[in-house]
Amino acid sequence: MFDDNGDGNLDQAEYERVQSIIRSRTTVGQRHRDHSTTGNVIKTDSNGALSKYFFGDQLDQKLPYQKFIQFHKDIHDEILWIEFHEVAEQEGDAETISERDFANQILLYAGVSDQKRISVCRRVRKEFKYKKGITFQEYYDFAQVLKSINEIDTALTFYHVAGAAIDKPTLKHVAKTVAKVQLTDHLVDVVFAIFDDNNDEKLSNKEFVAVMKRRLMRGLERPRETGFAKLFTAISACSRSMASETWGRLTSYGTEQ
Repeated sequence: MFDDNGDGNLDQAEYERVQSIIRSRTTVGQRHRDHSTTGNVIKTDSNGALSKYFFGDQLDQKLPYQKFIQFHKDIHDEILWIEFHEVAEQEGDAETISERDFANQILLYAGVSDQKRISVCRRVRKEFKYKKGITFQEYYDFAQVLKSINEIDTALTFYHVAGAAIDKPTLKHVAKTVAKVQLTDHLVDVVFAIFDDNNDEKLSNKEFVAVMKRRLMRGLERPRETGFAKLFTAISACSRSMASETWGRLTSYGTEQ
């Protein structure tokens, strides 16, 4: 999309254009966009550390697709590591976090109310009174499921069509097939404790997929109003009005004849 010359790489100018577009399309980016009247003006930092990492000290190198993909993976993994160990250190355990804290981390950016989140955490803590804990590998594997939630939603839709229930074996199978991870039985038990509100040992779209899609976006899912929908609605209304008037004139003319 942004590779103007089609060589499979991005140069500095193309990269800056991508940054500008991304900032304009999220609520966070909108809050930090240029506001010259208030003095809150963002100037592109072409000599920043990230730009130099991608394009060299002189900003004259190309950014290959694979290098950016690897960078994205590395930074995603590092964020997961920091999230996990920040909680683990608070618990005084460098190897695991409690099932309750795992539930809290999952629901923190999922768009659920604080009351709902607290209620779920209490339920999980009660169910796993003698905690086994969640390891970093389990935490990481679930994050991979989260990254593939749209594809998993599609896969689960076929199960709905076929009449199969989204039970624990089904979730494990879909996670392995789509996200390429093997969820442990304990992790699946915790996930069901979090999302199975009616305790029927099944997960519905409302209980799991919809919440996880919001969690994936971490609060960035609200789109900017571009006005296109309003414009399209106005054009449609105008077209219907003109068609009605034209039809009325034709009917009137035919009656007079």
